[in-house]
This record gives sequence, structure tokens and C-alpha cells, in this order.
Amino acid sequence: MSLYHSTSPEQTRALGEAVGRLADAGDLIALTGEIGAGKTLFVGGLARGLGVDPATYVSSPTFTIMHRYGGRLPLYHIDLYRIETPEAFASLGLDEYLAGDGVAAIEWAEHGWGCLPKEMLTFRLRYTGSDTRTIEIVPEGDRYMRLVQALTRDLLV
Repeated sequence: MSLYHSTSPEQTRALGEAVGRLADAGDLIALTGEIGAGKTLFVGGLARGLGVDPATYVSSPTFTIMHRYGGRLPLYHIDLYRIETPEAFASLGLDEYLAGDGVAAIEWAEHGWGCLPKEMLTFRLRYTGSDTRTIEIVPEGDRYMRLVQALTRDLLV
């Protein structure tokens, strides 16, 4: 586990962007945190790092479940906020996006625990002040351990 201390929305977005530059097809990024903790902001940075058109507005897909953005790899932005049971998650048919040709970023990933693959990179966003956050970065699996090592070299101090 690594810790990142964000003192502004720009720093949270920059962390997401750094992850996007390192991401590969099939990567799964899980995001947890309270409403307003910066999950969607992080995904906006992730989109930028994946080469999504900077003019594209990244918004939370709370009511549509998923938005797809095109970049050097597709970004599948999934929001599980309204999903309450494992059966509801299974009925969504998201398997092709979780290990497919792009990067899946899942907000409210804890609503899918038990149904999501065991290997993923989790970002736990926590308020520490009005604009400040502590972000725990938890890699599960060799691929994500290597990604966090590269991220640490590039961004974390």
C-alpha cells in the first residue's frame, strides 16, 4: 500500500492522469470514498492520461451505470452507487469491460466486492480537509504492484 496526499483537486486529477499514462488494456481501477471525495475527478485525470480528448467532460455515470471514452485505450467509467446486491451487479453484464480491450474505472467499487476480479488497483479516497485528501493505493496482483512501483517513481514522493 502507498499513500498519496492531495492538497487540491488538481493534484487528485494529476494522480489519475499519471495512472492513465501507465495503464494497459485489461486494467481494473477500483475507487472508493464518500460522495464528493474526488472519485470522478480522479477518473477525469485517468481519461486525460489515456489520451481522451481534453474537451471531453468526464461525469459520473450514476444513472447510466457506464460511460465509454475513446483514447489510446478505451476507458470504461462504471459507477456502482445504485447497485445494492451481487445479483444486481451480475445482471449488468459488465464482464467484457472488466478485462477487455480498455481500462475499467469503477466508482463505488465496494458495491461489487465479491463479483469483481481479485486482481485490481484500488484507490481509497478520504477527506482530510475541504480540499485535501489522503488516497490509499492498494495493488492486488503482480501487474498492479509493478504499476504502483512505476507510479511511485514518477509521481509519489
